[in-house]
Amino acid sequence: MLNQQLTTETEVETHPLVVRMHPVIDLTDDQFFEFCQINRDLRIERTATGELLIMSPTGSETGGSNFRLAVQLGNWIEQDGTGIGFDSSTGFTLPNGGTVSPDISWVKLERWNALSKEQRTKFAPIVPDFVVELRSPSDSLKDLQKKMQQYIDNGVRLAWLIDRKQRRVYIYRPDVSVQQLDNPETVSGDPELPGFVLKLGQIW
Repeated sequence: MLNQQLTTETEVETHPLVVRMHPVIDLTDDQFFEFCQINRDLRIERTATGELLIMSPTGSETGGSNFRLAVQLGNWIEQDGTGIGFDSSTGFTLPNGGTVSPDISWVKLERWNALSKEQRTKFAPIVPDFVVELRSPSDSLKDLQKKMQQYIDNGVRLAWLIDRKQRRVYIYRPDVSVQQLDNPETVSGDPELPGFVLKLGQIW
């Protein structure tokens, strides 16, 4: 009975805690960065309208899947040499003013190197070329789909939403319909990430 209750509770969808600041307080980019440094134990993002999104920590199982995903991408990055990878603790400032932290992201090296050292030290004002979001059992699919569309609208060239719960992968690219793959064994990053193939058996 207890096991059934625990299973049910972990499958209840949750949403980030939304803290509305405007018009009382409008944090600058530097102030928001410092706010996140003071609250390092929290996962915080900022919307284009200045709202702060406070998210719960990732569950252990999802964290393990995310790590295995990062290892696969990291191996490709080392062999390819044309870009740099980032984990979920990395914040990026988008053109719309929002600050996001994808589970996994990748930026072409020449774009990253064009930033100043100060820009790279904080939440870099750059849109990743590739991002991945890994859905945990409690994540709202609708919220994640909105987030993926925000990535594309701001210049991300390829985005994957991996739904472990349903064993589905949603592939986002600019100016094309979202592609849905049901229970795939692999998913290819071509042509944006030439030669990168993610093995999903290690992720599900």
